[in-house]
Amino acid sequence: MELNDANLQTLTEFLRKTLDPDPTIRRPAEKFLESVEGNQNYPLLLLTLLEKSQDNVIRVCAAVTFKNYIKRNWRIVEDEPDKISDLDRTAIKANIVNLMLSSPEQIQKQLSDAISIIGREDFPQKWPDLLTEMVTRFRSGDFHIINGVLRTAHSLFKRYRHEFKSNELWSEIKLVLDTFALPLTELFKATIELCQTHATDINALKVLFSSLTLISKLFYSLNFQDLPEFFEDNMETWMTNFHALLTLDNKLLQTDDEEEAGLLELLKSQICDNAALYAQKYDEEFQPYLPRFVTAIWNLLVSTGQEVKYDLLVSNAIQFLASVCERPHYKHLFEDQNTLTSICEKVIVPNMEFRSADEEAFEDNSEEYIRRDLEGSDIDTRRRAACDLVRGLCKFFEGPVTAIFSGYVNSMLAEYAKNPGENWKHKDAAIYLVTSLASKAQTQKLCSCSATCKWNCSQIRLSCILIVVNEFPVLKADAVKYVMIFRSQLPKEQLLQAVPLLITHLQAESTVEHTYAAHALERLFTMRGPNNSTLITAAEMAPFTEQLLNNLFKALALPGSAENEYIMKAIMRSFSLLQEAIVPYIPTLIGQLTHKLLLVSKNPSKPHFNHYLFESLCLSVRITCKANPTTVSSFEEALFPVFTEILQNDVQEFLPYVFQVMSLLLEIHSNSIPASYMALFPHLLQPVLWERTGNIPPLVRLLQAYLEKGGATIAGSAADKIPGLLGVFQKLIASKANDHQGFYLLNSIIEHMPPESITQYRKQIFILLFQRLQGSKTTKFIKSFLVFINLYCVKYGAIALQEIFDSIQPKMFGMVLEKIVIPEVQKVSGTVEKKICAVGITKVLTECPAMMDTEYTKLWIPLLQALIGFFELPEDDSIPDDEHFIDIEDTPGYQTAFSQLAFAGKKEHDPIGDAVGNPKILLAQSLHKLSTACPGRVPSMLSTSLNAEALQFLQGYLQAATVQLV
Repeated sequence: MELNDANLQTLTEFLRKTLDPDPTIRRPAEKFLESVEGNQNYPLLLLTLLEKSQDNVIRVCAAVTFKNYIKRNWRIVEDEPDKISDLDRTAIKANIVNLMLSSPEQIQKQLSDAISIIGREDFPQKWPDLLTEMVTRFRSGDFHIINGVLRTAHSLFKRYRHEFKSNELWSEIKLVLDTFALPLTELFKATIELCQTHATDINALKVLFSSLTLISKLFYSLNFQDLPEFFEDNMETWMTNFHALLTLDNKLLQTDDEEEAGLLELLKSQICDNAALYAQKYDEEFQPYLPRFVTAIWNLLVSTGQEVKYDLLVSNAIQFLASVCERPHYKHLFEDQNTLTSICEKVIVPNMEFRSADEEAFEDNSEEYIRRDLEGSDIDTRRRAACDLVRGLCKFFEGPVTAIFSGYVNSMLAEYAKNPGENWKHKDAAIYLVTSLASKAQTQKLCSCSATCKWNCSQIRLSCILIVVNEFPVLKADAVKYVMIFRSQLPKEQLLQAVPLLITHLQAESTVEHTYAAHALERLFTMRGPNNSTLITAAEMAPFTEQLLNNLFKALALPGSAENEYIMKAIMRSFSLLQEAIVPYIPTLIGQLTHKLLLVSKNPSKPHFNHYLFESLCLSVRITCKANPTTVSSFEEALFPVFTEILQNDVQEFLPYVFQVMSLLLEIHSNSIPASYMALFPHLLQPVLWERTGNIPPLVRLLQAYLEKGGATIAGSAADKIPGLLGVFQKLIASKANDHQGFYLLNSIIEHMPPESITQYRKQIFILLFQRLQGSKTTKFIKSFLVFINLYCVKYGAIALQEIFDSIQPKMFGMVLEKIVIPEVQKVSGTVEKKICAVGITKVLTECPAMMDTEYTKLWIPLLQALIGFFELPEDDSIPDDEHFIDIEDTPGYQTAFSQLAFAGKKEHDPIGDAVGNPKILLAQSLHKLSTACPGRVPSMLSTSLNAEALQFLQGYLQAATVQLV
């Protein structure tokens, strides 16, 4: 693609179409961009557009497209095509920093993200001048540019917060500190001075305070792994200024917005984080500064209001106190009873309360409420921080804290009892205190908080199990959550008592309430009882089955729950628990599931919901067809129209799932392939499908199902597709990540295709394997190669194996035995794989004349010794030091990863089956047969050359088989 006006115009038109809400316009445009992104200059065209286009919408769209392009393609993955040319890579790195700093903020953020993605791969080795180029911009004095640099540095360095320690990481951080720490400190001091100079200029303050927040974030990242010498030497500068900023109160920076945190709150929140980091990790060095920070943060907490905009600040401030009170160094600060009472009264209890903002979230933003309350992403909430502080205090002051809080719980419940209509929030706080602390402590002892506060909560327990129907929705949700959290402590009869009540709550109008009910049922259904079976059985659920299934599916129709992942997971778990009890309901339910699938396939947006939907479909098929395999055709009738639409519209997220469900359906058929499947067969070989990593495992499995059910049909009616099938094998075998998938396919071809249909291709298959062995030999490849050649031997005979090797190159058979089979066979793992190798090697030893009367005879004893070792020695699982495998899921950026459906699982297939029960007995019987054919040869070879221990094992095999050598 040339960098010219015509291409810029074309790109502009397609980018505009990608914003169109109409999928018939949007999808082709997205496909076009996907098809050209491998062309040289494509990224440079995008950069030109985002710099020079007159249309602001197109500029932003080009920036987002560019960032996503970098995210998908910048990482170079071994064995996969590199979509970005070296020239483009160099040009991008030469221009992107300048472009980012001169762009408006909206575009700057996208380019800053792109720089951090490139930096993650290339910095510092392949992009050594990045930091120097950024640091020089600090001198510009232009805070638009400075903030751009700070934002980029933040996205580049924040990974230091969660990376594992390594020499490589230390060297990188040292390089960053040497280049960046001093200029950052100078910038910090200069910015604080400017804040004093411009103390009355609101616009200047906004820019300066956003810089200070970014500088504080960078301080956190650079100090996270260890305390750098530079920051230890300059601790006075940083801590004195942090303390001053924490106590600063500039009226100009206060906002009227009650929801959105202002710049002052964001900065103070980050400073609390920084102080907590030092208090936790570097307490000795931080000790001189700690008392003033404790005082400042305490004052901040008691003077800050209940508004939502202060949530992050209050939460971080409480987390600071929590981290301090857990350290033995600082225990003395909290010993006084009055201090503890004051903390409980002024910090913990007020921040446990259910505020009107929480009530609004419960009613109007249920998804966010559930995410925080149920999924534990409430790390930034006041309630969570208050719980952490109680736990921290209990570490050293369990007695006093228990006494204080049992008093609070009792008074909250007493207040509620006086006027339940008015004071229901008191009961909520009491339940929250008990359940949250227990769930966060993970021991989940009934009515205790880890082993901390032992309160008498029988009132709460009773009202929660009975889940009173006329309570407020919030209290009903609390009660359901209580049952869910303490499920492993409650007696089974109480859980069974709760089940019908939970089923009723699935009909609740409140999204939170019916979601919690679905989640609680799903958790109860996974509990283990005696003998590792489910605690609640299908028989015990029999009286409720119909109502359970009805209410679950009706709940999906409630407002706000059309794609509720908790409900869909509960449907999946109910199917799994009830098993054949669901069969009478399947004709109705399958229609509802396929209708839902059709709707979500238009715009897949909830990956968990979609996954559980496909799992539920698999369970429907599995359970029904287990009872009656002929019903598979009715499932195909229901599912194929939707699957066809998904395939035609190329809904990438769903293709791996569709291939798995199709494999499951096809595997249920008896030995024939229906015409509807054969019509699809050529499309499954299209190269574009195999480009996407997530498609490979399910597509290989589907092709294996085709071969297993109709190898002869393919050889007869689709023989022209065999080269395409082998082309897929060739592509997979070339990749270190997917070569094992190539072998799965090849093994199925060898096992199921009529021998004459692949005769002409056999030699080429072996040549390809040898080329790969010479090019890059990995342990995984060798193990798969050994299984394949032994399967070939089992299928076609040892003579055929020897002849095909020697037809490629004279004496090749001996080289393979000597260099690969004998030294490496011990590495093969897996019951079926080991059986194939054992039977194959036995055939080579006893059914290949060349092994007895040519130069290959010298390998006979070493091969037998290797086989006996294979039977008796532990598996060799060592891997060479210099060898690593790209993890199958390790693909760059956003690509549809392969999501294995648990309920579409494939049974392990044994190509040898019952023909060989015990390979050791087979070896003894085969040696007996060989010795009968050439009397005297075998015993003399064994007695002169075989290791004594191996000979002893062999005698054991012969005795077990009741045969002798002659």
